[in-house]
Amino acid sequence: MNPRPIAAGPVCLKPVTDVYRKDVLSIDVSPDQARFVATNAESLREARTDEEARPRAVIAGGRVVGFLMYSMAPDEPEAIVYRLMIDRRDQGKGYGMAAMRAVLGEIAALGHVRCVKICYDPENAAARRLYGKLGFAETGLDEDGEMIAELRLGADRACGPR
Repeated sequence: MNPRPIAAGPVCLKPVTDVYRKDVLSIDVSPDQARFVATNAESLREARTDEEARPRAVIAGGRVVGFLMYSMAPDEPEAIVYRLMIDRRDQGKGYGMAAMRAVLGEIAALGHVRCVKICYDPENAAARRLYGKLGFAETGLDEDGEMIAELRLGADRACGPR
């Protein structure tokens, strides 16, 4: 029997500053996953010009194991998680799930967000499983053919029109 590896220690999210930039840029996914994600260099360039972007280093055991980025306007009830990458050497350890739980907690703590959306390639079975386990419900494809899924937060569970 091969036991599944367990993530060593808690995961936390930190803003991507100069302290974490080099490690975030060195994160790599397996070749079969590369078609599903933008590079972290592209994401960090985008974050420099998008004031609503929130890039985060995923840290476990004192080291960077992943990267995620979400977008949130201060006056909107919706946030969008549009990047999640766990280094290929650290996949299968629960870091993706832990990172998503951490970012959902960070977003919920803002108080005004009622809905979190995420999009992914419909062929990305791992993403579909991960987001489904977190309670995201698929709502259909966007204009680029990406699957949109949403998670409603708060007591009213209102996310707006479907």
